[in-house]
Amino acid sequence: GEPIDPPAWKWYYEVVGAKKASIVDTWWQTETGGHMISPLPGATPIKPGCATFPLPGIMAEVIEQDGTPTPVGEKGFLCITKPWPSMIRTIWGDPERFKKSYFGDCKKDGKPVYFSGDGAMIDEDGYITITGRTDDVINVSGHRIGTAEIESAIKKIDSIAVSAVVGKPHDIKGEGIFAYIVLKDPDADQEEMKININQTLKSEIGAIALCDEIVFVPDVPKTRSGKIMRRILRSIAKGEAITQDTSTLEDPSIVPTIEGIVRG
Repeated sequence: GEPIDPPAWKWYYEVVGAKKASIVDTWWQTETGGHMISPLPGATPIKPGCATFPLPGIMAEVIEQDGTPTPVGEKGFLCITKPWPSMIRTIWGDPERFKKSYFGDCKKDGKPVYFSGDGAMIDEDGYITITGRTDDVINVSGHRIGTAEIESAIKKIDSIAVSAVVGKPHDIKGEGIFAYIVLKDPDADQEEMKININQTLKSEIGAIALCDEIVFVPDVPKTRSGKIMRRILRSIAKGEAITQDTSTLEDPSIVPTIEGIVRG
C-alpha cells in the first residue's frame, strides 16, 4: 500500500496502541519475496513514519546512481546491493527487460545493483524512511518535489482524510501541482479549504509547493491492497483517455465519478 505518514503513525501509536504496542512499519515488494526493512517488535526503538533498519542479511542502502552514499537527511535511491534468498530471478520470457527494469539504473563499485524504484532517506541514527516512488516526482520550475512530501504536508490538516498529488503540464513552470482531496466532512467550505491547503504547503515546504489546482472528490482510485493509482489520476488531470485496467480497483466506479468532477 502507501507509506504511512508521521501524523497517521502518531495517531495509530497513541490511540490504537496506547503508546505501548510497537508499530511494525515494513518495506518490501512483490519482487523481493518478503520483508526487507522492518523493526523487530519490542526490540527496535521506533520512529514516526520510519521503516527503521534492514533485516539481518539484507544489504539495503540509500545511494546515488553512481553508488556513493547519499548524505544524511537527503533523498537517494533505495537499492539492495547484495543478493538475498527470495529475490526475483527474471521476468518470464524477457530476461533483458528484467535486467533493464531492476538493474539498469544504479551501480556500486561499477557493478549493477537492484534498484527498488523507491526513494529513501537515512537519518543520523541510520534509520531509513521511505519517501515514495522516484517516478512520483514533480518538476516545478526546475525544483524536483516528491508527491509523498506534498501529500504528507497536506494530511497535517485534520479535516482532510486523503490527499493524492500528481503533476500536470504547465506553460510557464513545466509542471504544475494537481491535488485530489477527500474531506472528512464533504460539506466543508471548499474555497476556505483550498486556502488552508496552500497556506500549509507554503509553511511546511515553501511557495514552490503551492497547488495550481485542487479538486475535492468522494474517494480516489485504490487497489484492494490500498495503493492509490496515481497513473489514473495523472491521466484524468491531463485530460487523457483512461487506458489503464480499472478492474482491479476496490471501486472501479470512482474513476468516471472523478472524471466528471474534473472535466465538469
